Amino acid sequence: MGELQVPAEALYGAQTQRAVQNFPISGLRMPRDFIRALGLVKAAAAGANAALGHLPEDQAEAIRSAALQVAEGDLDGQFPVDVFQTGSGTSSNMNANEVIARLASKGRKAPVHANDHVNMGQSSNDVVPTAIQVAAVLACRERLLPAIKHLRLSIDRKARRVGKAVKTGRTHLMDAMPVTLGQEMGAWSAQLASAAERIDDSLDRLVRLPIGGTAVGTGINADPRFGRRVAKDLAKLSGQRFAQASNLFEGIAAQDGAVELSGQLNTLATALMKIGNDLRWMNSGPLAGLGEIELPALQPGSSIMPGKVNPVLPEALCMVCAQVMGNHVTVTVAGASGNFQLNVMLPVIAHNLLQSIDLLANSMRVLADGAIAGFSVRHDRLEQALARNPILVTALNPVIGYENAAAIAKQAYREGRPVLAVAMERTGLEEKVLRKLLDPAALAEGGIHGAPGGGGG
Repeated sequence: MGELQVPAEALYGAQTQRAVQNFPISGLRMPRDFIRALGLVKAAAAGANAALGHLPEDQAEAIRSAALQVAEGDLDGQFPVDVFQTGSGTSSNMNANEVIARLASKGRKAPVHANDHVNMGQSSNDVVPTAIQVAAVLACRERLLPAIKHLRLSIDRKARRVGKAVKTGRTHLMDAMPVTLGQEMGAWSAQLASAAERIDDSLDRLVRLPIGGTAVGTGINADPRFGRRVAKDLAKLSGQRFAQASNLFEGIAAQDGAVELSGQLNTLATALMKIGNDLRWMNSGPLAGLGEIELPALQPGSSIMPGKVNPVLPEALCMVCAQVMGNHVTVTVAGASGNFQLNVMLPVIAHNLLQSIDLLANSMRVLADGAIAGFSVRHDRLEQALARNPILVTALNPVIGYENAAAIAKQAYREGRPVLAVAMERTGLEEKVLRKLLDPAALAEGGIHGAPGGGGG
């Protein structure tokens, strides 16, 4: 394709430089996790080719050493290719091949060739999907799942401290039967536990790598044993389980595993947005809102209103969730963009999937340490709201009937009086009996306090 000027200090070569010139689109480079995985794949490939007798040991060791430098992040500045590039990620694969070949050639009589040696037994079409899967598995195992666990532990610890506090439950954002803070926070913890299970289940499919399928899945130009060897070596290098996929065509033609994981990240984002918004509502006020809890004051909340403090961490979390939901749409469309034997939106899948993992992992730790661990409970507000909650009359249904209970609730609300006081006037029941029936703590325990009731909402 003719001569091309490459920066003198660059370790990459002409193919990378062409991509830099062809795709001046976003300024976004491929994620660190992807570059790390790409280096690990190249290191494992060199080891496999040496073990199978296709590369001399010293040459393979030079390639392996250079590839591990790529994996460690020492050379991230040598990966300038834009995310929005060729759909197979060929530019990024060749970027790695060129950098590794240049480094591996130092001090050697015969130069290491980017295609013939570093890329031996490989194609961008199996290397890039493999790198996406390896990167996602490692990011989830090393950062995301531990972050979910960290947030759960923070919620559970806080629930043990404040969980006995009884508050007004809410359905449709309207007053409902009492619950404890422990019950409310226990639901958050259970959501996170379910999210972790879903993600863990998705990873069982992502560890099946298409490496060895080369161009279209047939394995042309690769030793039939190559893919299994690479997967085995990747497991050793990373400390995580990997295996060659039983059907190499699937992993090259489709990105269903990445779409599935992205869907689970979307579900986690949905759960986290619910938790973030619950915290915002509970903290609202402090006078004109619910004011049930007080989040730590982290920074001034207004440039014009002195003394204002906002729930900044839950807000940041909710923005992360919105971004992850948008990323999932992108991954879904990209995953559906395979044609015959190849998906042609691999780089944008890598970018969005790995960004979502990073954002979620980071924001959960920030929320745990900066919001959950430090909030205080405003018991006076909880008790005031409970005493005036007309929905407590639900407990009287089995004793005086729904219609009579409804009349008490309406009068209590209309007159702004405690339910207990109105019930004492209208039912003829002793105060001791009514206090027992209307005890918020007992009601939060659930069960039958007279006879079964019904209804919803």
